[in-house]
Amino acid sequence: MNGATPPHSIGDLSTRTGVPVRTIRFYSDTGLLPPTARTAAGYRRYDDAAVDRLHLIGVLRELDVDLATIRQVLTGDLSVAEVAAAHADATVLRIRALRLRHSLLRLVARRRPSPEETVFMHRLTRLTCDERRRMVADFVAALGAGPPRARDALAALRTALPDLPDEPSDAQLAAWVELAELMADEDFRARVADAALPPADEDVLPGVDPEVAAELVLFVRRTVAAAREAGVDPESADAAPVVDTVMRRFAAALGRPDGPSLREWAARRFEKGHDPLAERYWQLVWTVNDWQVVPGHLPFQPWMARALRAVTTPTRRGDARAGAK
Repeated sequence: MNGATPPHSIGDLSTRTGVPVRTIRFYSDTGLLPPTARTAAGYRRYDDAAVDRLHLIGVLRELDVDLATIRQVLTGDLSVAEVAAAHADATVLRIRALRLRHSLLRLVARRRPSPEETVFMHRLTRLTCDERRRMVADFVAALGAGPPRARDALAALRTALPDLPDEPSDAQLAAWVELAELMADEDFRARVADAALPPADEDVLPGVDPEVAAELVLFVRRTVAAAREAGVDPESADAAPVVDTVMRRFAAALGRPDGPSLREWAARRFEKGHDPLAERYWQLVWTVNDWQVVPGHLPFQPWMARALRAVTTPTRRGDARAGAK
């Protein structure tokens, strides 16, 4: 400019860029935007390059780049591309954190936990991936130190460990929190040691010929899976035909009449050895891992037991027709 005074005052820069005068003065005092020159009275003046520099500072600050990094860009130690790449990665992590925070807030609002439970839930969601895996490993290891009967449970648990993804859905986060609560419960550890694996088909009906028992239980398993896929509630009227079909098969195979006595016997057999809390654990694992729940792989005993208790006597269409007259 051949010694001419630079044309822009701080006020002019503020008008051109929208940056407050106080902020421009701060940038100037910290060396990010040094004045190009000063007037005889000591007022700062800036050239057109300073306007461009201020625009760049403003963009980087809007992208949440810290002042120290901006200084490196302005001095040429870092390129804008390098800073953009690094902050893009950092932004991904912040987005994940915000999504997790959003899911946690929704979970707290839905569950209405106590203050202590809220703190526990928050701590769980802040665990790193390695910390979550260590927590699961400690739970499994505790079973390994238990009685010999826990060995089958330990083997089963190791085949399907819960692994919360970095960006869980609301359902996955809720399942993870519930799982963590279960794993911290000493009573649950004792229960899952006894019920982590369902009994073999032939063991569900003790006292029955093993081949007959295996065939009957396989029939029940398939029948219950079909009912579940059809959305049949075990305690609804729609469950009655399912129960009738199963019990006719039982009556024929065992040589016993289908009646309250046989149904009570079957209900007790299906209830024995099944722990709904252990079943809940596996359902939560499926949710956390985002695995598809196949109805045929769900324990069939609780559905059948509930249906048998709800439908205590055989459905007789003839009786129904007689009552209608």
